[in-house]
Amino acid sequence: MTTRPLFHAASRLFFLRNGLLIVFLFVAWMLPCSAQLGGSNQSSMGNVQRGLPKYLKHAGISQNLNNQLPLSAQFLDSTGKTVSLGKYFQDRPVVLAQVYFSCGMLCPQVMHGAAESLKKTGFKPGKDYDVVVSSFDPKDTPQQAVKEKQLFLSWLGDPGAAPDVHFLTGQQPSIDALTNATGFHYVAVPGPDGKMTQFAHSSVIMVATPDGRLSKYFSGITYVPRDLRLALVTASNHKIGTAADLFLLYCCSYDPASGKYTVSILRLLGIAGCVTILVILGLVYVTTRKPKGRKAPPPPPAAA
Repeated sequence: MTTRPLFHAASRLFFLRNGLLIVFLFVAWMLPCSAQLGGSNQSSMGNVQRGLPKYLKHAGISQNLNNQLPLSAQFLDSTGKTVSLGKYFQDRPVVLAQVYFSCGMLCPQVMHGAAESLKKTGFKPGKDYDVVVSSFDPKDTPQQAVKEKQLFLSWLGDPGAAPDVHFLTGQQPSIDALTNATGFHYVAVPGPDGKMTQFAHSSVIMVATPDGRLSKYFSGITYVPRDLRLALVTASNHKIGTAADLFLLYCCSYDPASGKYTVSILRLLGIAGCVTILVILGLVYVTTRKPKGRKAPPPPPAAA
């Protein structure tokens, strides 16, 4: 009669020990996995070069997270029509970039990197997000904007996205209002001809909410598609994306300093602990449940 309690005690000890082993193995597996979940080995913030000229110190970026964009600022779209910035902030998050169209080096790389990353997010412009590219050079024209827009659409691989991709030019007051709001700093530098026709500036794209608040910054010229997708999900207030995106957002946290999402080990440990406890409780319940008694066979019929 004492063998059954001893068996149940041994079973509990066995499952408890193995449950703890499961937690340990899960944590050991997740630590190397966290590097893989980060996506590319390249940081979204890019590499900082040393020994730069002093004037480049004034061409950085200040992350004004949650800052309101100047939606009333007036610009010209690629058709030459005057529009307010707020026209493009309605129902969807917006990917925003600030460049100048006569740039022959950094700006095309920024736009190419943004297009390549957006193409790999799995989201569709016009359905899930809009794109706004604004020039900070008041000498740029709508004619230049048309050419740059066509080039961007070719990189995006979606010519049908033209109504949802917007290239803007403007005058200095509107440019200043937008760059001040985004914390985007730039300085004029001499070009090959010695004239101040070029600009030193940061390479950055931003994600804004549908009501025009800055949500995320991604610096560099390449952007991890997974990070950009999660940023769009966050900016949309989770109106786009899948259950897997929401799970990743819970398991990862955005680091403004590096401009990327990293795995939160504490949250993963919490999930692993809850799952392990549920598994152990289930196994203990199964092993300690009393078997249902068998029904006694019916008595034989009485002899006549």
